[in-house]
Amino acid sequence: MKTMLATILPQTAFATPPHGDTLFGQLCWSLRNRYGDDWLAERLQGYVGQNAPFLVVSDWFPAGYWPRPFLPPVRTKPSSVDRKAEKKKIWLPRDKVHLDLKAWLSLCQSEEEIWKSDRKIAPQPHNSINRLTGTTGKEGFAPFQVDQTWFPPDARLEIWLVVDPDRLDEAELRTALEDVGRSGFGKDASTGIGKFVVEKLEPAELPNQKNSTAWLTLGFCAPQGCGLDPERSCYSVLTRFGRHGDVAAIQGRPFKQPVLLARAGAVLVPSSSFVEMSCVGQGISKISKMMPETVTQGYAPVVGLCVDREFYDG
Repeated sequence: MKTMLATILPQTAFATPPHGDTLFGQLCWSLRNRYGDDWLAERLQGYVGQNAPFLVVSDWFPAGYWPRPFLPPVRTKPSSVDRKAEKKKIWLPRDKVHLDLKAWLSLCQSEEEIWKSDRKIAPQPHNSINRLTGTTGKEGFAPFQVDQTWFPPDARLEIWLVVDPDRLDEAELRTALEDVGRSGFGKDASTGIGKFVVEKLEPAELPNQKNSTAWLTLGFCAPQGCGLDPERSCYSVLTRFGRHGDVAAIQGRPFKQPVLLARAGAVLVPSSSFVEMSCVGQGISKISKMMPETVTQGYAPVVGLCVDREFYDG
């Protein structure tokens, strides 16, 4: 597997949180539209049940940062006694990853510190429309709103991609990313939301701390049944209520089965010895009755961490 780092320049607001599993789905649609169903099906062989993904996509992070790991705060060294302020420090400068784990919290930064208050979230009003009649329907006025995130003009986001070069080469990956950037990422793309430019796509390495014993995940993942130590692994879970994209979004049953995933920043400790890996997790299937062949990305790129038992024992 080969690791790539994409640098993204947002062009518009985003109406969907920039998560890796969402982007993976849109990349699959882009590749399917360019090369066909059979081509994509061949790349997805082994994705579920054989731990053989052809592509794994991280969440999108501020350039130069990684998510702070979900670890017991009592075992870290807070920089102040303000617990609420500490909880907002969710981004770790990735050039500090080699430092001792207990020092990380004092190095993490909040959204406000990174974006200098130039990143804004604002509600965008909408109204439900009956597409057959072109009106609001019998119920009349049905307003709702969608939060949109605006990044500063000079903002850069980074995406880590683990790729099997035998099944997806760099040119194909760049083309798929550019397709998504032109059409728009996530919801409301048809209104011009979610557009971006791929500024760079280059080989990169995900580091491992010396004497690593655990993995720090860089995206949502499904760690169930992956041989992990449940007493030492730390994570925050979220139920993902996914829906189909592209042409499948308008075919009557766009919603997928809900999936329980661990958020980016999970610290996963193997029950046996640590092995250097580029990604952990598993592919998930049987989530769509409309399209049984649908899969969800349950893999995440990882960074190796040194988390010994003394960290938990104090």
